[in-house]
Amino acid sequence: MFKVHELRAERAKINDQIQALATTEKESGSLSDEQTSEFSALSAKFNDLTASIERLEAAERMAAQSATPAQNHVRSTSTVPVTPRVPEAKGAGMARMVLALAAAQGNNQLAAQIAMDRGYGEHIAASLNTLTPGAGGVLVPENLSTEVIELLRPKSVVRKLGARAMPLNNGNLTIPRLKGGAVVGYIGSDSDIPTSQQEFNDLKLSAKKLTGLVPISNDLLANSGANPNVDQIVVSDLTSAMGTREDKAFIRDSGSGNTPKGLRYWAPTQNVYAAAQPKPSIEQVSIELNKLVLVLESADANMTAVGWVMAPRTKRFLQALRDGNGNKVYPELDQGFLMGYPVGTTTQIPINLAVGADSNGSEIYLADFGDCFIGEDSHLVIDFSKEATYTDDKGNTVSAFQRDQTLVRVIAKHDFGPRHVESVAVLIDVQWGA
Repeated sequence: MFKVHELRAERAKINDQIQALATTEKESGSLSDEQTSEFSALSAKFNDLTASIERLEAAERMAAQSATPAQNHVRSTSTVPVTPRVPEAKGAGMARMVLALAAAQGNNQLAAQIAMDRGYGEHIAASLNTLTPGAGGVLVPENLSTEVIELLRPKSVVRKLGARAMPLNNGNLTIPRLKGGAVVGYIGSDSDIPTSQQEFNDLKLSAKKLTGLVPISNDLLANSGANPNVDQIVVSDLTSAMGTREDKAFIRDSGSGNTPKGLRYWAPTQNVYAAAQPKPSIEQVSIELNKLVLVLESADANMTAVGWVMAPRTKRFLQALRDGNGNKVYPELDQGFLMGYPVGTTTQIPINLAVGADSNGSEIYLADFGDCFIGEDSHLVIDFSKEATYTDDKGNTVSAFQRDQTLVRVIAKHDFGPRHVESVAVLIDVQWGA
């Protein structure tokens, strides 16, 4: 039986290579001659291994059927109810890899054995066996990390509102963008066709490194068999930490240092307005919001995936607005829409920005997220420590050793930007609800 396990693990490795080539062909449209040959060779080896596994399994079944029953053995006629298989949580593969590596403190060979002992699945053990440890941790295989990256969509406001993810090739992505329109007009029968005057520019994205620390209880690590609840906890912690920091970067980071440039600093100066009143009337609120919509419409934005982003305080203020008859001014906010466009809220938009002598300002964003792009490396890097310290949400320094925790460090690489900066409008100095 051990031989069968070995062959299955080897087949799983080959399958990972085949899937990687298939992904390459899907993204680029074709494979090189060398890649096509490699695909054929891998497919043949996969089929050979499958045939070997089937023969060994058949031999085991025949051996079991021909075995002589032990004497005086009374065969039980009782039956055990079949337990329905619990569906795997999305991202379970990544979670189990993290748990096994954390338990093994980053030793991938030991982690592979732990994965087999805990029933995580032979494909997880095979993937762990092929990992190459490095100075920054271990590179998670694309088939596992991609699923986790997809799970960021509901955790990140920018992703949820429709920003498009594109692969970074060698850490860079260039997307051409049209700055000016073509000259189009009617002409007479003997007139020259007007020359097209198009201005092109490029949106250039380059990999920025996002790191996050996720503490995991050592008790959880010690008792984490193939349990979907544990898998969901680990994946949720990983994606929540990454999604929260992503939103801050994609909305408000300035692009200085090693951070992406967020919407606040992509928006052109003429698209940034200061709210006129700290405590506006219903009419003034309507004027301010319509001002942002008009900015996008006047810039001929595509308006394919327009969405609002604001702090929770601002949304609650708008939800509480009532007209003279006590009716809600924006009842559609209860369904997550404002003036026909979806609303995303995030605490990554501050509510303590300086406005004159006060520090209670916030911001409202309106953007065509169908025109916004996330350049993304499809691999994650993870590393582990039982001794490191981290800062909790209250600003306190915490020792993982004293808390009996293992810190998981996750590294992702990405960048962000709109194809047309005119598709972003910002209302600043918003004190509504303060």
